[in-house]
Formats: sequence, C-alpha cells, structure tokens
Amino acid sequence: MKTFTLALAEISKMAADDYVGFTFFVGSMAMMAASAFFFLSMNDFERKWKTSILVSGLITFIAAVHYFYMRGYWESFGESPTFFRYVDWVLTVPLMCVEFYLILRVAGAKRSLMWRLIILSVIMLVTGYIGETINRDQAWLWGLISGIAYFIIVYDIWLGKAKKLATSAGGNVLKAHKALCWFVLVGWAIYPLGYMAGTPGWYDGIFNGLSMDVIYNIGDAINKIGFGLVVYNLAVTSTGSKKVAA
Repeated sequence: MKTFTLALAEISKMAADDYVGFTFFVGSMAMMAASAFFFLSMNDFERKWKTSILVSGLITFIAAVHYFYMRGYWESFGESPTFFRYVDWVLTVPLMCVEFYLILRVAGAKRSLMWRLIILSVIMLVTGYIGETINRDQAWLWGLISGIAYFIIVYDIWLGKAKKLATSAGGNVLKAHKALCWFVLVGWAIYPLGYMAGTPGWYDGIFNGLSMDVIYNIGDAINKIGFGLVVYNLAVTSTGSKKVAA
C-alpha cells in the first residue's frame, strides 16, 4: 500500500489544456492495447500469417514503450521528445515496410524489394532528424531530401514492382496491398505537416498554429494501428476463405 501511495505521489498533474500530454497518454494506451490484440490473436492463423501478425504487434509494442518515455519527457521538460520519437520511427517504420514484403511473398516477392523499401525509409527518417535537430537552418532542404525518399517509396508500392506483385496475387492480397498503399500515401503525409510545424523555413506562418507533437501522435496512432489491422483482416479473410473451400 505504501509503495502504491508513493507511485501516485510521483504522478504529475496534467493541465486540462495539455493536449500534447493527452495525446501521448492516449497513444501509449492505444498502442499497448493493439499489441495485446495482435499477440493474442497469432495462434488463430496459419503459420504463414503468424509472422505478419507478429510484426504488427512488434510495431505497436515498440511504439507503446517509446510513448511511455515520450510522455514522461514531455511532463518533465515541456519539450518535444524528438530523440525518442526518431528512435521509435527508425525501428517501426522499416517494420511497416517489411509488411509489404510479407504479404507479397505469396506472389514471389524477393528480399531485394524489402531491403529497398527499408533503406529508403531509413534515408527518409535520418534526413528528417537532421533537419529537425542538427541543421535546423536548412530544415527545408533536409525535408526535401526526406520527401524524395518518401515519394520513391510511394512510387514503388503504387506503380512499381510491389504493385505488379500485388496484381499478380489478386484477391485479398491485392485489396490489403492497396489499403496499405493508401496508408502510406495519405497517412504518412500527415508527418510533413508536423515537420513544417516544428521547423523554420519558407513555410513559416502557415503551420505555426499547429502542434508538431499532436500531429505526430495522431499520425502514429492512425498508421501503426491501421497497418496492423489491415494485415489482421487479410489473415482473417484468407483463413476464412480456405475454411469455406475445405
């Protein structure tokens, strides 16, 4: 009881208008709940889908852990936890790229596709980090480089090799691939708004009224949990179709 009382005493009061702290708290809970859901559902599917569900759970679990740290950092210093956020992204975003490879293996996807998407995602993140923290005076330039890597990823999955593989697979795989593509095109497009809201550049005055952390937190919840649910739905529909056929 004494330990519990001390733990409560260490909890800092959150201001009613602390929307950043609120989104950190909700984000950590949502990510952890999603992780539990994905991990506990793994045994419901065939072996070939278990890896995809596992990766979905890892994405949200890694994010949940970092969100606990980021919320604590925000409460302690009132500053954006940029370092922790990019550590989270450099682990989870490449895993999101891995999901494309995993669902397209049935169509003969090779690991070269996976590594290409991973490398592009790392370039996108590293250049974004440099623009936000190391060379803020040239944030627009680093953001441009990051954006180029992003658009190459968009091209690869919408029009390139990944698209051709998804089309050849057809059925539920094609539907899932298209859904993930929309997350990348629309969901990932949320992050440049946060970047421009938190860095100086020609866009000053356009996004100054927006909170970088709120935008990032909303984007993370939509994309990471959404990615996992798309993969989960693919596993469910594919397993269900086989049961009906049997």
